[in-house]
Amino acid sequence: MTAPLKAVEGSDDLAPLMQDIGQRAKAAARVLALATAEQKTRALTAIAKAIRADAPAIIAANAEDVAEAKGNGMTAAFLDRLTLDAKRVEGMAAAIDIIRDIPDPVGTVTERWTRPNGMTIERVRVPLGVIGVIFESRPNVAADAGALCLKAGNAVILRGGSDSFRSCRAIHASIARGLREANLPEDAIILVPTRDRDAVGQMLAGLDGAIDVIVPRGGKSLVARVQAEARVPGVRAPRRHVPRLYRPCGQSRHGERHYRPRRDARTGVCGAPRPVGDRRRGSI
Repeated sequence: MTAPLKAVEGSDDLAPLMQDIGQRAKAAARVLALATAEQKTRALTAIAKAIRADAPAIIAANAEDVAEAKGNGMTAAFLDRLTLDAKRVEGMAAAIDIIRDIPDPVGTVTERWTRPNGMTIERVRVPLGVIGVIFESRPNVAADAGALCLKAGNAVILRGGSDSFRSCRAIHASIARGLREANLPEDAIILVPTRDRDAVGQMLAGLDGAIDVIVPRGGKSLVARVQAEARVPGVRAPRRHVPRLYRPCGQSRHGERHYRPRRDARTGVCGAPRPVGDRRRGSI
């Protein structure tokens, strides 16, 4: 079992902390690689249940993060990404339920062929090992990334944004409880317990071979830093704009159609729909 999370500040303590995290994750990855589909299903079920049960504590921790962000003058879009409420916490748990019900990918044969000499060769899906996930202000990424890595048999080291530090700690406490109930190592999903940005640099360096793949989940500056500093393979999604439909709300005397954005649209999140308009003379 891991020790309770505590904030670690100062570079003198950071290097040994990060090395220890890397070794613990590596040991947990060996256990997860051999875990059965039933074990992982039990763990994901227990994690979703723990998140639902701990919703008041998660929301309370998030309220402290939001208050601090407001005091720091963060934008409304940033605050929207950061904020958790009962509906969004339930959304996190529901997303884990969906991941749980995905067929186990480990051991799936994706391709098979036979050589002229009679040898049969198969391409089989296997766990990667330890994934390092670096993300920014959205605390729900801790639950999403942890669940996805667990489903694929990988251990994961999570480094959330400093603005969502308390929220991520509360979410991780629920994740750890779910792993314990399923008799899987808590170190399968580790949260870096510090706001020190040097932790990101150490993860990008690979923690002496402990991290196999880095996944950045954030803006252009984070992705650029990963591209510049990473000494391990990285995976990132391409940046793209997603069209958003507007509701018609009138027409000007010049023949321009006016549209109002949907009220439920969250333009501040990654991959959010971007506005598109329409005029009689062509689209804009």
